[in-house]
Amino acid sequence: MIRLFLLWAFSLLCVTANAGPQINVGAVYDYLDGDKSTYLKRVFNSGDATAFVKVNVLEIVYDADGKSREIPVETSADGASRNGLMASPARLIVPAQGVQGTRLLFMGVRDRERYFRVRFIPVIPEKEDAFVVTNEEREDYKEALSAGLNVMTGFGTIFFVRPTNARFDTTIKETERRYELRNNGNTVVVVDEFKNCSLAVETDCEATTKHHVMAGKTFGFDKSKGREYQFTLVEGADKKTLRIASR
Repeated sequence: MIRLFLLWAFSLLCVTANAGPQINVGAVYDYLDGDKSTYLKRVFNSGDATAFVKVNVLEIVYDADGKSREIPVETSADGASRNGLMASPARLIVPAQGVQGTRLLFMGVRDRERYFRVRFIPVIPEKEDAFVVTNEEREDYKEALSAGLNVMTGFGTIFFVRPTNARFDTTIKETERRYELRNNGNTVVVVDEFKNCSLAVETDCEATTKHHVMAGKTFGFDKSKGREYQFTLVEGADKKTLRIASR
């Protein structure tokens, strides 16, 4: 069945000059709650050719000075177990105008919050990639893509793994000129759809932004007269809309 479908996809590529896969992974930020161990991530292909997608996972760690770096997920010596996040499957064949999913599974200790970068990379399948295709199908796919004008774009997402005992504790400190929100909990909170708009002119707004406030960190801004600040505070499943006006 897979072979027949791939042959159809390859023939479509041959007759379409600019055919190619176009993947979309939805949200850039995803969160695994403390009482969950798996998360289904879907990959969409709006293009008119099959997408072969590799899923790569790296852990994001922060140094004492707050700088981040990405490292491979820790694996046991025999490769049988992990202490971190893994994608299953890590190779996806997504049909044109179709969707496939991979499960992001966390294994290991969850006494603190951890962060991962998950990359979804469309590729031309090679022998070592472990895609279930024959040599003939692989070569046909390469030739079909090379005959057209194609740009295969990948996506990187950030995955937050909350600790088992996730606790939210957000405090607010406000003065006439300053507003600060401090995360005293042990897991990230989100300042979503942050808007800075004029009280006098409704359309006078700065670009809407999103901020992640890590445990022990503070998000704040200076208030300007004649401006209104609005955002949604997201603490896990709880959401609260806040408005701060400076007259």
